[in-house]
Amino acid sequence: MAGNIKEPVKIRRKALKDGNISLYLAIYVNGHREYEFLKLYLIPEKTKADKQRNKDTLALANSIKAQRIVDIQNGTWGFKSDYKEQTLFYDYYRALTEKRKKKESKGNFSNWASCLHHLKKYDPRETLTFADITPKWIEGFKSYLENEAEAFGCDRRERKEKRPLSQNSRQSYFNKLRATLRQAYEDGIIRKNPMRGILGFSSEEATRQYLTLEEVRAMAAAECDYPNIKRAFLFSCLTGLRRSDIEKLTWGEVTELNGRTRLIFRQKKTGGQEYLDITPQAAELMGERGNHKPTDNVFGNILYPSDTNDNLRIWALRAGIDKHISFHCGRHTFAVLMLTLGTDIYTVSKLLGHRELKTTQIYAKIVDSKKQEAVDNIPKIF
Repeated sequence: MAGNIKEPVKIRRKALKDGNISLYLAIYVNGHREYEFLKLYLIPEKTKADKQRNKDTLALANSIKAQRIVDIQNGTWGFKSDYKEQTLFYDYYRALTEKRKKKESKGNFSNWASCLHHLKKYDPRETLTFADITPKWIEGFKSYLENEAEAFGCDRRERKEKRPLSQNSRQSYFNKLRATLRQAYEDGIIRKNPMRGILGFSSEEATRQYLTLEEVRAMAAAECDYPNIKRAFLFSCLTGLRRSDIEKLTWGEVTELNGRTRLIFRQKKTGGQEYLDITPQAAELMGERGNHKPTDNVFGNILYPSDTNDNLRIWALRAGIDKHISFHCGRHTFAVLMLTLGTDIYTVSKLLGHRELKTTQIYAKIVDSKKQEAVDNIPKIF
């Protein structure tokens, strides 16, 4: 009997005169067939880039298909049911993740994907429904994150030793499940949120690696194998901009106002509109505008994050700095330098584009500890 059940949503293809292939959905509801044209197209595969583009297009089409299946089960396509708890959990989770992909940072989107990996490790059933998500099930997942889950669980490469998840990773993944169940409750899929009353993981304050002013000067004087990386990193140290915002910075976002260079851009992570005046030295790192178009990137091509960080550490060692730094260290460096130079925390928060002052207060603790070290260095007088 199971083999006779018709799949409710199928991806169909239609060849077009221009050689492209249009993707659309055939949706079967209550014995009726409907079509939804996705305005997604496969192109002739002539290069590796074409193949990757088609792969991404198909992935998006499959995500929309999964959402339509959820819509049917939720009644939004005319299928009325009193048992929305029978909605497939992983289909809903994937559809929710895809919606967030356009709104959230790449790092946070990756956290959603990693959480899915751990959820599937804990309960691999694709037939898992919201009816199966009970408080006991949730407590079991929490126990799994605390006692069984491994760091780098999505990485198939062999490692010398297995490492448990960090406290912050446990908190992040558990909160992704919490957010999913909260959304399912708001969507009317579940009558009661099984997460209510269950405590999550407390956060662990992360170490903020940064460079001192003397170390930044040493880095500037040392040779880096990739000039674009050197310019971009030093620019981050002088402006506090994230890698993502430096990468996408265009000449159209660079203006001159009252003799100052101002950046007018929208943060990639938060979507907030920013107006940032920068120092002449930071402006110098951008190079000459010349004949660049407004859409041209200021810093050109930068290596992938892992390659960038590897070269940063080689460059730091040449400068005599033995610290495990990453590109984001530039943003931390800017924050600590500003506070050390006496800039009030509210202004620093605005310069960094933080939404909440408590995020900036972490750097204030670093500055306080440096003051304490300075006091401890006062020699004994009597």
